[in-house]
Parts: sequence; structure tokens; C-alpha cells
Amino acid sequence: MEIPALTAAEELTCDVLVIGGGTAGTMAALTAAEHGANVLLLEKAHVRHSGALAMGMDGVNNAVIPGRAEPDDYVAEITRANDGIVDQSTVRQTATRGFDMVRRLESYGVKFEKDEHNEYAVRQVHRSGSYVLPMPEGKDVKKVLYRQLRRREMREKIRIENRVMPVRVLTAGEGADRRAVGAAGFNTRTGQFVTVRAGAVILATGACGRLGLPASGYLYGTYENPTNAGDGYAMAYHAGAELTGIECFQINPLIKDYNGPACAYVANPFGGYQVNRHGERFVDSDYWSGQMMAEFAAEIASDRAPVYLKLSHLPEESVSALESILHTTERPTRGTFHAGRGHDYRTHDIEMHISEIGLCGGHSASGVRVDDQARTTVPRLYAAGDLACVPHNYMIGAFVFGDLAGADASQYSPYEGELPLDQLQDAHELIYRPLRNPDGPPQPQVEYKLRRFVNDYVAPPKSGSRLSLALNAFERMRDDIAEMGARTPHELMRCAEVTFIRDCAEMAARSSLARTESRWGLYHDRLDHPHRDDTSWFHHLDLYKSPSGAMEFTARPVAPYLVPLDEFTPVGGPSRHLGEVHAENVATAGSRDVAPVAAGVAGSVAGSVAESVTESVAGSPAEWGAGSVAGSVTEAESSDSSNSGRGPLPLPPHPTPQNPSTRLLELVALADEQPELTTLRPYLSDPTPAVRREAVAVLTETLPPGTGPALAEALRDSAAEVRATAAASLRELVETLPPEPALRDGLAAALTEPDPVVRAAALDVLRALSLGDTTLFAGPLTDADISVRIEAVRALVSVDAATELAHAAITDPSREVRVTIAKALATISTNAPEPQPPVPAVLTALTELTDDPDPLVRAAAYSALGTVGCPSPLAPQAVTALTDPAWQVRAGAATALSTAPTPLAVPALTTTLTDPNADVRKATVLSLTHHTTAEAARTALTTATKDSDADVRAYASRALST
Repeated sequence: MEIPALTAAEELTCDVLVIGGGTAGTMAALTAAEHGANVLLLEKAHVRHSGALAMGMDGVNNAVIPGRAEPDDYVAEITRANDGIVDQSTVRQTATRGFDMVRRLESYGVKFEKDEHNEYAVRQVHRSGSYVLPMPEGKDVKKVLYRQLRRREMREKIRIENRVMPVRVLTAGEGADRRAVGAAGFNTRTGQFVTVRAGAVILATGACGRLGLPASGYLYGTYENPTNAGDGYAMAYHAGAELTGIECFQINPLIKDYNGPACAYVANPFGGYQVNRHGERFVDSDYWSGQMMAEFAAEIASDRAPVYLKLSHLPEESVSALESILHTTERPTRGTFHAGRGHDYRTHDIEMHISEIGLCGGHSASGVRVDDQARTTVPRLYAAGDLACVPHNYMIGAFVFGDLAGADASQYSPYEGELPLDQLQDAHELIYRPLRNPDGPPQPQVEYKLRRFVNDYVAPPKSGSRLSLALNAFERMRDDIAEMGARTPHELMRCAEVTFIRDCAEMAARSSLARTESRWGLYHDRLDHPHRDDTSWFHHLDLYKSPSGAMEFTARPVAPYLVPLDEFTPVGGPSRHLGEVHAENVATAGSRDVAPVAAGVAGSVAGSVAESVTESVAGSPAEWGAGSVAGSVTEAESSDSSNSGRGPLPLPPHPTPQNPSTRLLELVALADEQPELTTLRPYLSDPTPAVRREAVAVLTETLPPGTGPALAEALRDSAAEVRATAAASLRELVETLPPEPALRDGLAAALTEPDPVVRAAALDVLRALSLGDTTLFAGPLTDADISVRIEAVRALVSVDAATELAHAAITDPSREVRVTIAKALATISTNAPEPQPPVPAVLTALTELTDDPDPLVRAAAYSALGTVGCPSPLAPQAVTALTDPAWQVRAGAATALSTAPTPLAVPALTTTLTDPNADVRKATVLSLTHHTTAEAARTALTTATKDSDADVRAYASRALST
């Protein structure tokens, strides 16, 4: 392509410019539009499937649900996890606004797991606080958000420009009057130069996931979304905004060689946990923090390695449930990876490792400095999501700060002055420079070299000398980047991303060199400054671009907390200007005037000649062909894109009117037109199943009035693929469907269909919408299909039908159903209004189940007694069960004794502290926490603080401290 003239730019105008169409950007656009602003949303890929959220979300890590957690407790937890270096006012926004955001997302159609009484099924994954809210259907989150953007009333306010990549935020004014006024970028398909005139700019471009190089060597095989190359970090920096915490890296536990998350947040509630090769839980930290990663790294480096996510001990029901989540919602390629190795969760535990480094506010603490309204230090410039420094903010925090940014930015109208010519020229040069040198080094080579330097010199453990070598290398890389060649708009996009990565690499190295202490465990581990220094460094480390163009630093004292903590006492005060941070002299190994010292002499330097730093890319140029390190992603979209980098798929030849392909293409076009149900009716009754299935999909995406009954009708379609799609759609939309009589009638009719998928889905939706009663739900308790009977159990729990469940508890032939009923009986007894359900009936059923021939059923029954109560004669029976051959039964019996009389429970539990199974000892400690008024219980807990298992130690210590 040819370089377009600067004067040929396409200029766009808006009140609010949102850069990035992922989690935070989508919410920012919606909120700004709801406040009356005209919004322009720019996305370098396509909003429908861009950003980290596009691959789905298996759960929320920070759901502060009333009754399950308190905002102040969450703020305290995050403060501890971040070693005290926190602006609590920002974290508290997520803590206090998160629940409303969950409800808002539900109103859009996002599904969070709920129990049978429609209460949020929050799980306790950390040892303190219950914040994890699973999302079994989380694969559809981005689709739901895109549906909101395409609503008719939103389309009038939100203009979406896909395939447009900004490279610079434009600013106007001097000094205190400087403010953001727009952006400059280009179209990644046509190459056209694009400028934007705006009243305010919101950066929502995600983390810098493409910083370190994965162990595989693949440029795009990163833990984080590889399309997030630090765009926003670099744009904020060059616009004059302050960034903070850049020395606090993101490093994650992952699946060895797969570079995807091990998903302990998902697995732990099912009974999975992290162990070394001896099967010992070793993680003492209570939060996914740098300290936990330091423990991981130490274990991996020891003779106790490898480290595993242990799942092989779980029953079939749990393994199947985990597979359905981990192999669909989280990453569809995960099941293929394990299958390729011949591994199965039933026979193999999952080897874990640690990821390459990245920058991320949402999972660590490195990002653009923002206040509690998402405002950066540049007026009218905002940042939200993983780009913003709101530590451990995760998905809910990204939505919250996108909402805050959209609301605050909506007050501004477009900038009316001339866009700054010098900044436009700089952006134009940055974008199109590679076209002047089409035969220059290709982007994959240059990026590989750059990110290998990051691994060699910046990744922890850090040292001043290695960080200094990094700075020297990154400075030399400016020339390599300037010489990169490109021929297409897509290659220009990749070249621009390399400039962002280099900026982020320099920020990471200089910040790490500036903070002369170790903090955050593995995230900032300085070998030459191995200790935490609260006296000098209880500060945020801010960086910014000075008027001269240099990177300068300020140490900003942590502001006084809103939620006091005994461990930290911030005092605030003025910042300490540090200025530039320069590399150490690493040109020689020791002094040039001193001869090498013999080995063994104090102060000697190992070796007499320092090895030269090679800068060549591994392999010969011939090896850098298509499909080598250019790897798995060549388009700024999802890493699973099947057509990435090759342009739009060609349309088939124009079919005849009777050809189903014509109908399918019509439906694709209708998806963007918000059709009424009457328009879709002919497609829903089309003779071709593929057309009917696509019509159901369009109906689900557009959601016209009457969608619920229409989907219920599709449950009775003659084609299994249509029925399955309708069932999935009903479950996806259950939070948004009105509970109308026509929907109830359609779902009730579906209960007699021969397809068990249909019957199970109908029960699930009837329960969730409170459209059924005991009579309707009791019939399917005798269904031939296990999945249908389980849904019937859940439905009966929702109407507190204790008698029916108690009868089924001792008659159902399926272990899985009996386990489900045992757990359900505990739920009924604690949630039903008085005087129902009759507690004696519940206790009678649980008594029967404690004698069940299957150990998992007995275990579930005893665990339920820990909620219901464990009176005589069940209490002595639970004591006897502490010696059962099955460890699951022993753990359940220990749980049951938490509600038994203290004189009986404590002596029995004290003996169980020596059980060979760590889960039994953990259950024992948790049970003893209910009896701490007894001195014998406290003595036993003191003994447990020295247990070999990390969980047992931690829970015992926590019990003694309360």
C-alpha cells in the first residue's frame, strides 16, 4: 500500500471517545450513551469478539454480595494482598458498586450461578471472605454485551468503528490547561489515516499481555489476551499521564506448556487444590498475590517439584462438571491439549508452572494512575479495566470503572480548536514508517528479539545489573524498530504494537530499577535489595513523560486508609521527586584496572571475561517463515480465530431462492437489524433445520418481545440441533425473560418431550423464573434420565418440598441423585419459612442416607448434618464414622460434628487431627472452630498450626486469632 497523505485523514467527531471494545470499554460506551453523550467506540478488531472477555469468563473473583461479604473486608483483603501499596478509595468503588454491577449485568442477560432459592452461589476460595461467584454460562458474556450495544436506542448514541486502531491520544493546552481532545490512528484493513475530535477520551485497551516471551517461544501464545500489547499504557504515557506500580508485574500460575490458566478458582470449590509431587498443599498465602507466586516459584525450583492441580481424587460427577466448564467456557482448546497428551483428569493431575511477565492492573497493580472516578492525571482522559491501576480489580472492577468513566466523561462536548499538527505528524510517522522500508526486518523477528530481552533481563528475580542491561538493549531496539518493514495495513498494526511493547518494557525496567527494595513476592523480587523497606518505600512509584521527553519518577506516599489495618499505617504527605533513573555501568565485569581475582578469594568475581550479549534472533532468516514464531494469532482478535490474518471469508456464489444458504445469509443480515418476532417466524418454521437453528440464534441475540414462548416452542422442534440451541438459549436468557403464562405453558409442555436435554432445560428455566410448583416438579423425580432428576431435585428445593425429596432420598437408584438430595435437604432446612419444612422429615432422610452403601452419599449426608444440626443419636454415629475406610466419609463426619454437643465432639475431633488425609484434617480444624469456647478445642487447634498441610495450618491459625 501507499502512504496516505496527512491531509487525507478521515476526521470523526464525538462527545466521548472510547478506545477499546472489551470489558471496560463496552460498559463505558453504554453508560456514556445513557447519560446522553454521543459516543464513538474504536476497536482495532471487531467489538463482537474482541478483548480478553471474548473467550468467556468462568467466574467472578471479587463479588461482594450482601450477606456473604462486606465491602470493608474486601478492601482490607486487597490491601494486604498488595503489601499496603493501595489507593483504597479506588478499590472501595469496586467493593461497594460491584453488587449493583452484577445485577446490571444480569438485567442484560449475563448469568451468574445461583442456588435453588435464587440466591447467588458465592464460593469461599480464599481462607477468609467469600468473593468467588461462578459463571457456568460465562462463555456468552461478550455476546450479551454486544447485544446491548446493538439495541436500537443505543445505536442512536453509539457509533462503532471496527478495525480502527488509535496509536496516540491527542492533547491541547499547556500546563494545567492541558487536556485530552481526541486521538489519531488508522484503519487496520484499508490503511486510511483517521483522526478523532472528542470532548473526552476513555482508554480501555486492556493489559500489556505481550511483554514477556512464553516458554513456548510463540509470540501470541501468552497467558493474557495476546492482542493486548500495551497500547493504552503507551498512549497514556505519551499523552503525559502518570502511570504507577509498573514494577509490580503480573505473573500467574498456569498449565505447563499450554500457557492457559489452571483455573483453581473453578476447581477449588469442587475439591481440587494445588500440591507438590508428594501431594502436599504448600501454598501458605491466602490470596492470589505475588507472595503466592513466590511460593509457587520456590516449590518448582525445589526437589518437591513438579507442582500439580490435583483433580484425580474427585468423583466422576465433579470431574464431568469441571470438564464442562474448563473445556468450553474458559478455553475450548484445553480439552484438545489434554487429549493430545493422553491425559484425563480422572487419571492425571495437571502439571502447573508460572507464566511469562506482563503488566496488568486488574490482576496485579501496574497501570495508569486513576482516581475513584477513573480520571487520569490528564484532564478529560480516563482509564478503566486492566489498564488502570486499581489492584486486583478483575472483571467486575473493569465494568465498575468503565461505568464510572462513562458517567464522568459524558459531561464534555467535542473539542472545537485545531487538532495539534505536531502530534498528528508524529502519529502519522509512527504508523506508516514501515512502508518506507518494505524489505526491512519483519515484525515477528524484531518482536521476538525485544521480548527475549525482557525475559533475559527484566523477569524476576531482578537485579540492578540485569535491569541496566535491559535498558541498554531497549535503547538499541529503537533502531531495530525504526527499520521494521511492512507492506499491508495488518502488518502496520503489528509494527505499531511492537512500539507499544518497547515502551512498556522500558517502563517496567526503569520502574524496577527505581524501587530499591523487594515487595509483592515474586512480582518485584530484587536480589540486590532482598528486603521490604517500608521506611523508604511505603510509596506508590509514579512515572511520567517530562516536557523534555525523558521518563521521570515520583515517590508518592500512600494516602491514609479508609479501612484501617493493623499491619500498615500510611500517613500521606508530599511526594518525593526522583527524576530520571539511569542504568548502572555494566560495560565491564568489575573494574578495568584490576586483574581477575583467584577463585575463593573474598570479593572475587566468578569468571574473568563477561559473556557478550548476543542480539541475533535464534535460527537463520530462512526459518522465519509463515507459521513459525508468527505463531497462532495474526489478527487483532481472539487467539482462537479460525480465519485470522486472511481477511473476510469470500461469500459463496449467489444461490437460488430455494437454496438454504440464502436464508442463512438473510438471517445474518437480520441480526444487525433488530427484527421483530413476526419477521423471524418464517425462518423458525423453515423446512431446513440449519435455518431454524440460526433463526433461534438470531432470536437469542436480538431478543424481541415474545422471545420466551418462541424458544419454548422451539424446544419441541423435530431436529435435535434446533432443540439443543433453544435449550441453551433459554438458559442463557433466563435473567431477562419475563415470567409470562405463555412461557410457563410452553415449558410445562416440554416436560413430556422425549429429548432429556429439553426436559432438563425446561425444569431449569421453570425453577429459575419461579413458574412451577410442587406438583409440576414432583413428576420428573421418576424420570428415566439422571440429569432430569437432578434438575427436578433443584426445582423441588426452590419450593421447599421436603417430603417429596425425603422420599426420593432413599428410593432413587442413582448415587449422583442421592448426593444431590443430601445436599438439598440441608438447604431446605435452613431456607424454608416456618413451620415448613418439617425438620424431623429432613433428619429422618439424612439418617437413612448416612447408612447408604455408597461412601459419597454417606459423606454428603454427614456434611449436610453440619448445617442441619447433629443431635443424638446422629452425633455418636458421626463419631463412629470418623474411622470409616473412605476419607470422604471421615471428612463429612468431621463436618457434622461442628453442630454436635461440644463435650462429645471435641475429644473425637482431637484424635482426627492425625488422620492421614489432609482434607479430613482440614474438615476437623474447621469443625473445631465452632467449639473454641472449650479449652481442649483451642489446644487441639494449636497443635494443628504445625500441620504439614498449608490449609490445615492456616485455618487453625485463623481460628485461634478470632
